[in-house]
Amino acid sequence: MAYSSGYTLAHWCLLVVLVLPLVCTYIAKAKGLGRSAADGGFDNRDPRAWLARQGGYQARANAAQANSLEVLPFFVAALFVAWQQGAAQAWVNGLALAFVLLRLAYIACYLADRASLRSAVWGLGWLVNLGLFFSGCLSAA
Repeated sequence: MAYSSGYTLAHWCLLVVLVLPLVCTYIAKAKGLGRSAADGGFDNRDPRAWLARQGGYQARANAAQANSLEVLPFFVAALFVAWQQGAAQAWVNGLALAFVLLRLAYIACYLADRASLRSAVWGLGWLVNLGLFFSGCLSAA
């Protein structure tokens, strides 16, 4: 009998989506790391105020981080509802992977200051989550 860890592609996608806010946070703070707060570097004593003073890609990375945290509950809930409803794992895996790819595109659009494209990608991600949420109905039909 072959050993199976029990982890599906969707589980790994969940891990990626959980880590994406940290990646965005690093991008937002990276330019200021290694310099003292007195020299304009990252101020760990008051990180929110320091981030609020940043502009350009750093401010956009911080906004992408916030949005990544905002969409996380819907994705997690949609995954758990799909699993609880017995959705076909192939559907769950495909939709979870689509969501990850859309989140990566969303973050790239945010960093590149492509606002309209970013909004369209966000909308597609929302629709994928909706599909994930209702994928148990699709599997049962």
